[in-house]
Amino acid sequence: MKFVSAHGATIPALGFGVFRMSDEEVERVVPAALEAGFRHFDTAQIYQNEAALGRALQTAGARREELFLTTKVWVDNYSPEKFVGSVDQSLEKLKVDRVDLLLLHWPADKVSIANQIEMLNAVHATGKTRFIGVSNQNVAQMQESIAKSAAPVITNQVEAHPYLDQTALAAAASAAGVAITAYFGMADGAVPRDPQLISIGQKYGKSAAQVALRWLIQKGFIALSKTAKPERVAENFAIFDFDLTDDDMGLIGTLARPDGRLVSPPGLAPEWDVQKS
Repeated sequence: MKFVSAHGATIPALGFGVFRMSDEEVERVVPAALEAGFRHFDTAQIYQNEAALGRALQTAGARREELFLTTKVWVDNYSPEKFVGSVDQSLEKLKVDRVDLLLLHWPADKVSIANQIEMLNAVHATGKTRFIGVSNQNVAQMQESIAKSAAPVITNQVEAHPYLDQTALAAAASAAGVAITAYFGMADGAVPRDPQLISIGQKYGKSAAQVALRWLIQKGFIALSKTAKPERVAENFAIFDFDLTDDDMGLIGTLARPDGRLVSPPGLAPEWDVQKS
């Protein structure tokens, strides 16, 4: 396993996400993920499976000190009356006293970034999370979050895959010492079928999915992988025994396209930064 460092946090570079997974799927696949070597797990209040993840980790006997747990506060809880209580509920469901990383899930358009960060900092000050971060913020929002936060913002979790150019955001994050955490790395199923990624993978005896995850890791990102099938988990983890060449990295970078963004829900998403491709 490789690690990404940001403002005192040491984060496993490959994480296991449970977006769009039922309780049954989570409880079936998490033991396989632990066996494969995953220790970084990512969930969210809106996924409605925090409790399943907590049960699965406890039942499997995972050692808390070896885990890096991330959850995200949903936008409906962006108020002084709800924010802290929602985090308390998340901790209870996850069966922990604190998470390692707590994120604002979407910037949305109802509560100012300044107020969101103030509430996030208040929770951090109570010790209920080791680190804080943001998710789905554009460059300006991320920079405002960094400027107004008393605690370091360690990551911006965003959509990232070969079809979406995130160069500008990644550069701004790097300049601020903020890690990029990449979700939707399979581009909703397009990556495993991509002929160019398949071709690159054949040189290494790897799948297109493994190539895309490795590409994200070599870009310095934290990559979230996902599968509901226990038999596929080991494949997702087996990306640390090969290196893509500079030519491979460059070729994959050319796959970005203007319509590459797949996740942009109205009322939640910001005005995205202009992409180069």
